[in-house]
Amino acid sequence: MAALERKSLSGLLLAGGEGRRMGGQDKGLLPLHGEPLAAHVLRRLAPQVGRLLVSANRHQQQYLALAQALDPQAQVLSDERSLCAGEAFAGPLAGMLAGLLACKTEWLLCTPCDLPALPQDLAARLWAGSQAMAGAARPVAYPRDREGRLHPACCLLRRDLAPSLRDYLARGGRRVREWMQSQGAVEVAFERADDLRAFANLNHPADLAALQAQPALLAAPPEF
Repeated sequence: MAALERKSLSGLLLAGGEGRRMGGQDKGLLPLHGEPLAAHVLRRLAPQVGRLLVSANRHQQQYLALAQALDPQAQVLSDERSLCAGEAFAGPLAGMLAGLLACKTEWLLCTPCDLPALPQDLAARLWAGSQAMAGAARPVAYPRDREGRLHPACCLLRRDLAPSLRDYLARGGRRVREWMQSQGAVEVAFERADDLRAFANLNHPADLAALQAQPALLAAPPEF
């Protein structure tokens, strides 16, 4: 099985949500151990990919500064309003579409902005799992943790899925798994003990406070 090379992969940080359960705050910019949440995630994402992209619908200059500190050629993208039917926040699929349209590589690795313990081998494991299931890489792969929870917003997407996703959004579709399953998605088992922590989303202020009380997370430095 051929390895997925970094140069064949772009990374997309999904930070375009409205943060309703965080009181409308921009979740990716909330502080954790003295840094924005997004900075922790980007530091783990950057060494796995050849280029960084960020989906953000507000505070774009702040996200750009965070991403360009790791990749000088990083870009910040907005949702395509023509496909959002007047919605201010159209969900993660709109951000994924922006990433697929902007990336210059064959594959796109997506992650939400609230996973500061993101696996540092996420891309490799999704790639290996997708190939092992089918003998050739499936166009969509996402994790299934040891408790059976699915994490489709943390996924590996093939760039040629953009037309299908554009059509799904234009028809009013917003369900991440529904669209992915229509494209033959594969669920990849992530069963290490630390994977449960890795995919623990920070949805409420209490979640962030609990993580703040834990030791700071460390990540390998990027290799640009």
